[in-house]
Amino acid sequence: MEFQLIAIVVLVSFYGCYIVKMICQKKKGIQTDQIGKGKAGFVKLVEVTMKISAFLVFAAGIVCIFLDVNYSPVPFRIAGAVVSIAGTAVFIAAVLTMRDNWRAGVAQTDKTDLVTGGIYQFSRNPAFLGFDLLYIGILLMFFNWVLFVVSVFAILMYHLQIVNVEEEFLLTTFGDEYVQYKKKVCRYIGKIR
Repeated sequence: MEFQLIAIVVLVSFYGCYIVKMICQKKKGIQTDQIGKGKAGFVKLVEVTMKISAFLVFAAGIVCIFLDVNYSPVPFRIAGAVVSIAGTAVFIAAVLTMRDNWRAGVAQTDKTDLVTGGIYQFSRNPAFLGFDLLYIGILLMFFNWVLFVVSVFAILMYHLQIVNVEEEFLLTTFGDEYVQYKKKVCRYIGKIR
């Protein structure tokens, strides 16, 4: 029961942050959800598939949590609780640091700034890292093969979004400023020396 409670609190905190941020930005006239909008070809395919994978892993996670489906030993479940809490903290820090520059998906028409401070000094993609850690944590707490497959699929789709969509967009939009940032900070975690 305690792992179910931890997982529910983590998911409510994580997705609550996401939803509250979207509502706050909407009040300012900012459309946060840019996933697949105004795009075509491979970029649209990646973004839409990423969004579908996010819904799938969320749904699978909810079912596993409420049915307490798991084949994990207690130490793995404890590690999962820690990892999911860390992922939620990383995600919330990323969203707060981005302020009104945060979007879900690439915003082709919105003018945003390149954010390199706060948590972005340690990860170029802390929001994605937060999602990955959340999914890994929930998986460790409620391990089963269906959840494993959808979690790996979602993590892979987030990676494709970063590598094939986000990084190209940032390079095109911010040029040398982004190149210099890439030289200093790793894609997921750590500073490059």
